[in-house]
Amino acid sequence: MSEALTFNHKGRINVVLNQYKKDAEEPIAVQPDEARLHYSLEQVEEKLSRLIGMEEVKKTVREIYALLCVNRLRQQYRLKAEEQTLHMLFKGNPGTGKTTVARLLGELFAEMGVLSKGHLIEAERADLVGEYIGQTAQKTRDLIKKAQGGILFIDEAYSLGRGGEKDFGKEAIDSLVKHMEDLRNEFILILAGYSDEMNRFLRMNPGLPSRFPIIITFPNYTDQELLAISEQMVAEREYKFTAEARRKLSRHLQNKVSENERSFSNGRYVRNLIEKSIRQQAVRLLREGVPDREALLTIRAADITIEDGREKTARPTVDDLNMESIL
Repeated sequence: MSEALTFNHKGRINVVLNQYKKDAEEPIAVQPDEARLHYSLEQVEEKLSRLIGMEEVKKTVREIYALLCVNRLRQQYRLKAEEQTLHMLFKGNPGTGKTTVARLLGELFAEMGVLSKGHLIEAERADLVGEYIGQTAQKTRDLIKKAQGGILFIDEAYSLGRGGEKDFGKEAIDSLVKHMEDLRNEFILILAGYSDEMNRFLRMNPGLPSRFPIIITFPNYTDQELLAISEQMVAEREYKFTAEARRKLSRHLQNKVSENERSFSNGRYVRNLIEKSIRQQAVRLLREGVPDREALLTIRAADITIEDGREKTARPTVDDLNMESIL
């Protein structure tokens, strides 16, 4: 008797017990053991639903999940199921959710048994490249050892290709490639960075693209997505915007997105802005006196300090006028 996977009408994958008839080509499924449910598509959807935007990214994650599950089903029926290489390239600007998705994939793969731990090890050039001969290979081996059972996420990976032939970054790349093959079932490598730089990096290393069958592009957020991320962040911290604060933030995000700055850090920018607003709110509350619960919850337009001349010279908001009357 052995375990198998079956789908029910809700898309859930169940672990069931199968018993084989003598010389039978296919297992005969018996009543599912409800106490032993496999990681379900519904749970994957729940995790993905927390991510704002990124529809193409979500689609790719669903494809990876579905392929892994179907391959397991094929194995149960003794059909050919090719081993999948799951090393990936993430391309996109800062703050577009690359690290968040990498962490989610680690959790997903651990639940499915693809990875034994599912933890995420974040690294950059300085964590891999040494200062003298032999140090780089050792640093890379040590980092991969920490990542075994999980995901090694290298941000700004293109920086490993800078410096020419004599740079130790090339040694780090060679070491990574070797371990990707030797330990392909022990860890997953994700290289991440700006799209243009990553494309140049791959052209400089023609042997690399074929080793990363999964390439995910992370687009910049729209202003409405950034506003939704802002509201999600304040809600998680048990704060809320006044209507005027929300309008002020919305106008600013529209301006930032329309400027199309290459260095704009998307979600990271929003997080920093929210954290600064919370600090500003704290200062305001202490000046006002002992706040009540509603005051502790509320972020006003005056709390949102924006480094933008147009915002600073804007007409006073309703919240600002209310504040002046209190003071």
